[in-house]
Order: sequence, then C-alpha cells, then structure tokens
Amino acid sequence: MAVNFRVLYDGKYFVEDIVKSAQWSGDVAQPHRTLTLALSNTINGTDQAMRFELGKELRFYVENGGLFRGVIFSYSVAQDGNATVTAYDENVYLTKNEDSRRFVGMTAAGIIKEIAKAHAIPVGTIAGTGYVIPKLILRDMTLWDMAVTALTETRKQNGRKFFLYASEGKLNLREKKDGTVRWLLEDGVNIITANRSRSIEEMRTSVKVLGGDEEKKPLSASAKDVALTSKYGLMQHVERADSRLNQSQIQQLAKQRLKELGKVTEEVTVEALGNTNVIAGAAVYAFESMTELVGGFYVNADTHTFENGVHRMSVTLSKTDDLPKLEYEDPDAFEAAKKAKVAAKKKAKKTKEKAKKTTTKKKPSTTKK
Repeated sequence: MAVNFRVLYDGKYFVEDIVKSAQWSGDVAQPHRTLTLALSNTINGTDQAMRFELGKELRFYVENGGLFRGVIFSYSVAQDGNATVTAYDENVYLTKNEDSRRFVGMTAAGIIKEIAKAHAIPVGTIAGTGYVIPKLILRDMTLWDMAVTALTETRKQNGRKFFLYASEGKLNLREKKDGTVRWLLEDGVNIITANRSRSIEEMRTSVKVLGGDEEKKPLSASAKDVALTSKYGLMQHVERADSRLNQSQIQQLAKQRLKELGKVTEEVTVEALGNTNVIAGAAVYAFESMTELVGGFYVNADTHTFENGVHRMSVTLSKTDDLPKLEYEDPDAFEAAKKAKVAAKKKAKKTKEKAKKTTTKKKPSTTKK
C-alpha cells in the first residue's frame, strides 16, 4: 500500500508534486526535529517551479496526519532544477540563542520557563521537575545547553528524566517514564537490516563525589558496585558537587550517578518499514535472530524516508536512555577555590621567608679553648 504525503509551503502552497523524497528525522541529543526535501523544482527545465524563501514555514503531512511544522533554514538549487530544502521545528531557536544567567533556588522547570520568556519563545506544557536547584551560574551558553544542564542536575538528585519537544510551535517539557512498549521490530516482518554492538567503554563501577568547602570543611561520598567491579574491574568516576549540598545529599548523588554509569552500553541500528510513531525518545521491542537482538530498547535517533510511495525508517536503539547531559561546575566555587590556593601559596611563601630570616639572624656559637 502506497504511503501518501503532502507538503504545505508558506501556509498557501501544496508542493508535494515537485518533491522527489522527504526525510523527517530527530535525535535525543537535539531539541528539534528536521525535515529535508529533495525536489525537482522545475517544469520547463529553465525556471524554478517554486521559489522557496528562507524563514518561511513548511508543514508535512502523512496520510492526512500532521507530522511536522517548522522554519526553512537552508535552500539550494542546481542548474538542472534539482533542489534541497531543510527546515527545523521551532525548538531550533534554543540552539540559536546564547545568554549568561544566574538562577538561585529554582527548579529546572522554572529555569526553562524563565529563559523561554526572556527570548520570546512560546511555551506549551512544562512538567514540574521537583528538585530545587540551589544555584546555577550559566555563562555564554545556548538556551538548549542551559536547559540540559538544569535537567541534568535534577536527574542526578532525584533520578527523574525529562525531555523537551516542540508541538504546534510551542516549547514543551515532559517527564519520560517507562511505559508500555507498543511498537515491535521483528525480522521477517518489518526489519530490513540490523546491526548490534555492546561496550563497557563508558561504564563506571565506582563513583566518588566531593563537596563542601574544599579548604575548611570538605565532604565526600562513595558508591561502588561490587558485582560489576568483580566482573569488569575497578573504573571510578569522580565529580565535584555543589558546595552547598550536605553529606546526605552528596551520598544520594553518588548512588544515583553509579546507577546511571554502571551499565553496559548497547547500541543497535535497524532499518525497517516505516512507522511514524517510532521516533527519538520512543520505546520499542525488537527481535532479530542473527544479532541475538531481543527485548525493549529506547530510540535515540531516527530518520524516516518517504520516496516513491514507500516509507522506510532507520533507527538507532539503545538499552540505556541516552538523554543529553551536561555537567555543571559552579564558577563561584571555582574562583573561591582558586583564591584559596593563591592565599595558601602566599602564606606558605611568607612562612618560608620568615623561617629563612630567623635562621640567618642566628649566629653559630664559638667557644675558645
């Protein structure tokens, strides 16, 4: 059965007649989805059939269902009329705006709302994230990196996972929970090709977290997976926590980080018959005999191709939920530590010079015989 799609340009013109193929794609490492169209943009071989303007809107429909709404960011055309147009959904503006901000006593949800408001980004539903972040100083960062940093700090403390997505031109934040897997990828049914790899390159079997005042009252907490260490060896991760976290919070952080890092990384690439519900962030059940692929997986990246009435998809699957993360280092804490070290060096220098002067002043005693 042929798959039909439509493409609406600038809210006025349906242009699917000149579209040779369409690729609709996404990745959990990016806030936006992408639509790329390959066109035969000429009728007479001399003039363009449609002049696409940068900044105009594109909408993409499959079987009358709206899949994409976004803004044209690039357009190229060759002498034979073959052309390519690329559009991103509105979340792309999170990566196109940079700022420096200071947040005190706010949740990640509150931070995301604030940066969106400051940059005139329409907001839809923003889920509550729970954990109140004591302080975040974010300098010269994109809005996307700011949001990811806040969500990473939240996940490190309470283990809750959230992801950003665009819907109807608005920024939305939703909690990612383990739900019922509805979609099946299976050899002999819809899988065309499959490849599987497993690795412990990123695994850590022990975690040490440092906190508190490095000079006056340092704190530390450790967590270790004995079984993993016995099987794979000791591989320790060390990180510094917010200086205002107490011992209990630092211990909880160490446990949570070990839970995240103590895993075998498994990645699978599958090409299959297309399903528009199987996109980055979704969960699927996959079975393929040669690669011994079996079980539930997360979709980390997807590319759906529509060409000649056929819909195929290429998806990257992983056992781990590889939502983007950015580690935070408190600039104030860094500067304070730097000043403390400079002061300590000066003090040590003065003590050394004083001791040297004292030694110089003392004269050896002589006894005449």
